[in-house]
Amino acid sequence: MTVADAGEDTRRERQPRGRVPGHQLWRRFWSRHNERAGYLFILPASAHLALFLLIPIGFSLYLSFHEWSTPGFLGAPFVGLENYRDLLQDEPFWRAMRNTATYTVLSVPLGMAVSLAMAVTVNRRLPGINVFRAIFFLPVITSWVAVSVVWITLLSPNAGVVNYVFSLVGLPPQAWLDNPRWAMFAIVVITIWKGAGFQMVIWLAGLQSIPTELLEAAAIDGANRWRTFWHVTLPLLFPTTFFLAVTGVIGGFQVFTPMYVITEGGPLGATDVAVYHIYKRAFQEFSMGYASAQAWVLFAVIFVATLLQLWYVRRRGETSLA
Repeated sequence: MTVADAGEDTRRERQPRGRVPGHQLWRRFWSRHNERAGYLFILPASAHLALFLLIPIGFSLYLSFHEWSTPGFLGAPFVGLENYRDLLQDEPFWRAMRNTATYTVLSVPLGMAVSLAMAVTVNRRLPGINVFRAIFFLPVITSWVAVSVVWITLLSPNAGVVNYVFSLVGLPPQAWLDNPRWAMFAIVVITIWKGAGFQMVIWLAGLQSIPTELLEAAAIDGANRWRTFWHVTLPLLFPTTFFLAVTGVIGGFQVFTPMYVITEGGPLGATDVAVYHIYKRAFQEFSMGYASAQAWVLFAVIFVATLLQLWYVRRRGETSLA
């Protein structure tokens, strides 16, 4: 062993174990071709995520503490928590939040029930069943604008097909989209019709993952279809139910397109939901700072609602184990 080798060994012994110098980490990274190629592959997606999601989110947080009402990045006065304090007394915003909660409470369970019924219906080995699955899924891939035009025509108070059917059974016609009493209900029906196909696919995946041995065992024990579904199928679908419930609540609080295209928040603010209210505040009144504060309050509500669902599931799991 030479003197140089002995000195190199001494330097290696002096280095703390578990720590690698920065230049060696960089050299090791670029010496591994597979890792380098992997990072290069995810670079475009990461740049897109940072440019169009992370940076706007950070900028909106910055705006929520400033009075930013004119285009430009400089010159916006810092107001601290004033925007958030004003929100506490902003009755139109909280009315929009109540409308959003009403929409979510109506659309999420009804949509899950309808889509589950569709999934049970098409979960059969019948000739041409794939055609029905495609028909049920077709509204999901249809443009919201096209769907809105169709439903505005169907719900027309004078020439709509729905009121015509009502007249055939002796019911009075209704101004579905012009009556504050019925407007939200009509929007809920439209969104359920459009989104049920997607949830049907998720339910169908859950149904097909249930072992057939359990269903056969229930049939041997004398359980009919309803008891088998209620006591065997539905409990085993709990992970799917939880996933659809969480995503449904998040999507319900973020609903925007049907209110924007069909009702424009009307009539009399009956369908003015949170995201549409924020949109008007930001892009019609150009109060970007105040709208950003509203957006972060909405984010906090969605975050808390999601945490409560996760807490319920965890507590349910601990109770079942006990």
